[in-house]
Amino acid sequence: MMVKDTVRSASDLDPTIPGKLLRLLFHDCFVEAGGPNIQIPTGRRDGRISFAANVRPNIIDTSFTLDEMAKVFSAKGLSMDDLVTLSGAHTIGTAHCSSFNDRFKLDPNGNLTVIDSSLDRQYAAQLTKMCPSGATDGSVTVSNDPSTPLLFDNQYYRILLQHKGLFQSDSALLNDVRTRNRVLELANNQDSFFERWAVSFLKLTGIGVKTDDEGEIRLSCSLPNNR
Repeated sequence: MMVKDTVRSASDLDPTIPGKLLRLLFHDCFVEAGGPNIQIPTGRRDGRISFAANVRPNIIDTSFTLDEMAKVFSAKGLSMDDLVTLSGAHTIGTAHCSSFNDRFKLDPNGNLTVIDSSLDRQYAAQLTKMCPSGATDGSVTVSNDPSTPLLFDNQYYRILLQHKGLFQSDSALLNDVRTRNRVLELANNQDSFFERWAVSFLKLTGIGVKTDDEGEIRLSCSLPNNR
């Protein structure tokens, strides 16, 4: 209850926190291991080692194809349906311009070229205004969901149907017959999204859980106890 109240209070002050926490949990579970109300098992132990080299091979890049994403998910015991459902986390949060600005470009005269044909041209034009040339220092961020960026809802899937998925990896879900029908279902039924999210999210939090003498309870979150 203390953690829940603390997170809720912090989120009231900074509405971007839920998206950041979701991203943190996703990366933590994959590397080392708003909406629906989910009872999550607590007491996950910390790892004793942490190597930067372990991060990139174990997480999804925004430029990934569906096959590349499915390979990473499958290695963690997650299905294609889990992939589509957990991608719904992009209904909140923000992204740096560098994670999607390779999908379009402006020539010196300001003419727009949409490199990724799965991206809506009008949306691409909006993104060029939000991400001016040279915005690569991380200071500029864009909402993953341009419609309801602070609500955990199924709007993410609805914008995919409009070809306004921010990332190439988002658009891949709509463009492939293996996942398109699930996107359509979740776009049309928020209750179904919430139900599926609860199941897939619990599977995610159970990846690589350490028990008995594995891992430790850190005295300082940022450092193993032997440091």
